[in-house]
This record gives sequence, C-alpha cells and structure tokens, in this order.
Amino acid sequence: MIAGAGPAGLMLAAELALAGVEVAVVERNAGAEVVRSRAGGLHARTIEVLDQRGVADRFLAEGKVAQITSFGVARLDISDFPTRHNYGLALPQNRFERVLGGWVEELGVRIQRGVEVNGFTSEADGVDVELSDGRTLHAGFLVGCDGGRSTVRRLAGIDFPGTDPSITSFIADVDLSEEPPFGIRRNEVGQHALAKLEDGRVGVVVTERYAGEAGVPRLEDVRRALVAVWGTDFGARNATSISRFTDTTRQAASYRSGRVLIAGDAAHVHYPIGGQGLNLGVQDAVNLGWKLAQVAKGISPDALLDTYQAERQPVTARVLRATMAMTALTPSTPRNDALRDAVAEMLSMDEPRRRFGGMMSGLDIHYDHGDGHPLVGRRMADLDLITASGTMRVFELLHEARPVLIDFGNHGVSSAAGVRVVHARYEGAWELPVLGAIPAPSAVLVRPDGYVAWAGDGTEAGLADALARWFGAA
Repeated sequence: MIAGAGPAGLMLAAELALAGVEVAVVERNAGAEVVRSRAGGLHARTIEVLDQRGVADRFLAEGKVAQITSFGVARLDISDFPTRHNYGLALPQNRFERVLGGWVEELGVRIQRGVEVNGFTSEADGVDVELSDGRTLHAGFLVGCDGGRSTVRRLAGIDFPGTDPSITSFIADVDLSEEPPFGIRRNEVGQHALAKLEDGRVGVVVTERYAGEAGVPRLEDVRRALVAVWGTDFGARNATSISRFTDTTRQAASYRSGRVLIAGDAAHVHYPIGGQGLNLGVQDAVNLGWKLAQVAKGISPDALLDTYQAERQPVTARVLRATMAMTALTPSTPRNDALRDAVAEMLSMDEPRRRFGGMMSGLDIHYDHGDGHPLVGRRMADLDLITASGTMRVFELLHEARPVLIDFGNHGVSSAAGVRVVHARYEGAWELPVLGAIPAPSAVLVRPDGYVAWAGDGTEAGLADALARWFGAA
C-alpha cells in the first residue's frame, strides 16, 4: 500500500505495477488535481527516467523544453552534456501529475481518493493499515509518500532532524488589476518574483520572515506580503492556488522501519529553490520500486531494501546542502550581493558549470558500490546499440523495468534468471556527464532503475556476485 498520490507515490505505483506487484494507493485529497504552483519542472535525469519507461514523450508534449538547470544565482547550460535530454522541462505539477496518473491507471492501479492512513500495526508477515473510512487492510509493505508532514513517518517513529525555518514564501496564482513589474526582486529578507503565466494570470512568489505557524494561507496574506515588498498588492484577486513554503530543511534519520518505508517529501523537505523536490521524489520511487517488488515476490532477501536508504540518503543530503546554499544567497545586502556576483562568475566557467550542472540535473548521481569500472553505480547512457535484430536504444530495453545484461564482448552469456541478455555492438565513444571519456566496458549489467550494477573489463569477474546480490539470479 502507498499512502499519497503525489509524484513519488504515483511513480512508485507505476514501478510496482510494471513488476507485477499488486498495489493500492490512498490519497487524502479528494480531488485528482493539485495546485499549479507547487512545482514547475523536470530536470534532465527525471526526463531520462521517464524515457526509460517509454513515456517521456507524453510529458514533453505537455511542457516546454528549456535550459532550466540553475544554481540559484546562475543558469547552468547543460546543452553540451552527453545525453539525449540535455535540457529541462518547464511543466507545472498539476500537468505532471495528470499525465503520470493517467499512465498509472493504464497499468491497472486503483487510486482511492479522500482516504488517508490513520494508523497501522506491523506484523511479521505485513502491515495492518487503518484507513480514515473505517476499513483495515492488510499489506505486505506500507510506503509513506504523504508529504513533509507525513503521518506514516510520524507513526513509524522515524526522526526528522534538520534546521528550523527562518523565512516563509507564499506562492500563488492570481489575477492582478494593475500591470506589475515582471521579474525577480530581492531585498534583505529574500527573493520575490512576478511572472506571467500561460493562461494570462500572474504567478507570485513573495517572501517574508518566518513568524511561526499561521494556518492555511489566504489571499489576504499574499496581498499583505506584496505591499511589504512592492508597496502595492496590484489589486490581487481570484487566487486559484495559494501555497506556503518555509526554508526548513530536514531529512529522515531512516528511510525504513521494518515493513514501513518513506519516500519523497516524507523523507526530505527543503526550500523549493532549484526545483529539486519533485525530481528527488520520482527518483526515490524508481530506486525503491524494483527492490520492493523483488522482495515482495520472494526473489531477493529483505536486506535488499536496506540499499534504498544507503543509496538515496547521500544523494539527497548533497542536494539539501545545495538548496541551503542557494537560499542563503537570495537576500540582498551589500555583502550578499558581492558573494552572489562572485558565485555567478565562478559558475560561468566550464568546470564549475559542468560540476554543478551535473548535480542539479541529476545526471552525475553516483551510488557508491566500491572500486571498479567508472560506470558502476552511475546511470547507463541511452546508447544506440547494434543487435542482430537491428538498431535499438538502451532505454528501450528498460521499458518493462527488468534488469538487462548487455554483452559487447562475446562473453557467451546466454541466460541469467530474471535478467534479459542482449548481445550488441556500440561504435561510439563512452562518455559520462562531468567525468568525460571513460574506458569502454566489455559488458554491462543494468538495473531496472537504469544504474549500472556491474561492468566487465574483458572478463566475467564479479558478474556472478552482482547477479546474486541485486537480482537473486544465477
């Protein structure tokens, strides 16, 4: 059972369904569509993840391709990165969830809306979940994808350490009676923005000092904050969405408590600068999904689930540090302005641009699997393979969310339990974002999430161990 039908919950549901695991999703909100302004786009690695499942075109058709990768004060052009998707996608969260939800429904997953988790009891064989509609359902596992105030995390007793908030930002979509000065404005509190939306409305981001919890944000709050920054509220009216975010930064001490796990905002929260939250949640789900499926089906031992936290927690911690740094750069004071200019100048240089662009786009993610070929623990590129049946993209091999062994060197491997074996040639250069050129492997074992579990150096040393460790395969 998954609690929460946001980006992480929907993506996890899709991954489990692809793996043939029965999954139920409950969502506290009765409506199927979220407010537009909660998140604004997809970074390159998230687009790649969707391409791995054969659905990226659905999202690309709904958004606008652009160089959206940035480090707060500077745009980071990744158009020279070695990937088919060397760009971001401007796409409001409501459209993203609508498209993702449609795919999930095609996969046969039922989403029960207006229902939430009230409690649960963990047993040796699963979790008895008490729902708000009075039912108690039994599930093998419960995954909390229920946001920063996660009920599942709280009931599981998982600590959520981090920093307390210092600022609050209102994000709203409104009509304005007066033409505003579109663009970004900074003051000693932080960053504010006014932007024209596609439907003619205005997207507002306005920041003030944190003064404690203040309940559900209202249009009056947005008007007051606008006056404090611009001296007028521009006649703001007819708000279709209003959200409030703080700069609190927290990460769960554990991503798992027995048969209960958490993902997305339930596992980590941060200020939305840099547009990382939705992307982190989707990638949490893709990392967890195939592992959870294999354990649920008895293919792999329970210990495989421990690799979810071991891999995702360091990646997220790095992003959280980056968002804290970007947030610290937003206020305008003489010292901050000088620092911001210096950082912007540094990021205009190629090496810093590539390094920070790799981090913010998600293309440089590296799961530490020890020494070995530089591909191990990194994303597998979407190469054009030459096979006996014709040219084929690597990502086509991942559409079914199954592991695949690609043999470039005539290793003679004909089969491996549960693993698709493909014999192929590749005639181009091997290159990774940030790292650059790497030695060509003789074979690669690619996990369902698109990361390399093993790479050959002309021998099969380590292949049997990798097959057993990750896929319980002989």
